[in-house]
Amino acid sequence: MGGHLLEREADDDGSVEAYTKLQEQEPFVGSGMHEIVIALGLLVPVVILYEGTMRFNDLGRDMSDCSQKMLSQTLKRLEQIGLVARQVYPEVPPRVEYSITELGKSLMPHVIGLMEWATQNFENIVRDEDD
Repeated sequence: MGGHLLEREADDDGSVEAYTKLQEQEPFVGSGMHEIVIALGLLVPVVILYEGTMRFNDLGRDMSDCSQKMLSQTLKRLEQIGLVARQVYPEVPPRVEYSITELGKSLMPHVIGLMEWATQNFENIVRDEDD
């Protein structure tokens, strides 16, 4: 998989498009919308893996604003709760791949809905912060 998540074309379900629209809103950094996207950030690997199985370094490239430590912790947590599967291959050096589980796939319509809601309500969220 090449390219950064925000540079890819949207899937049929709109997951990448909705996430991209969230990040394009102005003003973004330091706003309540930024906090919502940070919370959604825990689910970004699920959104990326919805596109297919990936290795850790490929995920890291797609999430360039996330440290390796944070990505590792996030993937471990997502694996613990059953949204992501981790497959280790007995090779030298070891090869590890991550994929979305059926449970993770079932979450996607809700994640997409949340991203679309946040995009549609961006103006209200920012306006309410200024009050």
